[in-house]
Amino acid sequence: MSSAVAAETFDSPDFRRVMSLFPTGVTILASAGDHGPAGMTVNSIASLSLEPTLIMVGFDLQSRTLRAVRESGRFAVSFLSRHQEDACRTFASKLPEHEKFAGVRVELRYGVPVIGGAVAWLVCDAEAFHEGGDHVIGVGRVVDMWRDPREPAPLVFYRSGYWNLDDNARRQARAPGP
Repeated sequence: MSSAVAAETFDSPDFRRVMSLFPTGVTILASAGDHGPAGMTVNSIASLSLEPTLIMVGFDLQSRTLRAVRESGRFAVSFLSRHQEDACRTFASKLPEHEKFAGVRVELRYGVPVIGGAVAWLVCDAEAFHEGGDHVIGVGRVVDMWRDPREPAPLVFYRSGYWNLDDNARRQARAPGP
């Protein structure tokens, strides 16, 4: 039996429930604009091209981080490890930017912050922005990258909760995630 929902009858919560069935990695995207560092939790990221090396990321139109990326022309994406759920939640919040970065180990690469303890990171030059509804799709050209040679387990978001790929144990979300 099908449980299809006609396009005329679904709403944002329906869409969110369907999209929650697609597991994603979790990242912190950060930049440093005219007002200092800014960062946000992002799970809307994907490889776009190998030649040249391009990625695409989603930004809310009202994002302070989007403003910083537009000002600096560069951003970093840190792929979070399973031990970085607290940082994920902090950067998903609306806290002032200086509070988000307080207590988080950060290293500047090409003038933008990368998060210490991450599984991997990419530094990108902003190539293009394309509006899409209430978001902007940013295209970034990778200028530097790093991965932890130990390949620690990533932080994964699925069905509104965080999962550990090491032992498949689900941890319940305590608050809205990315």
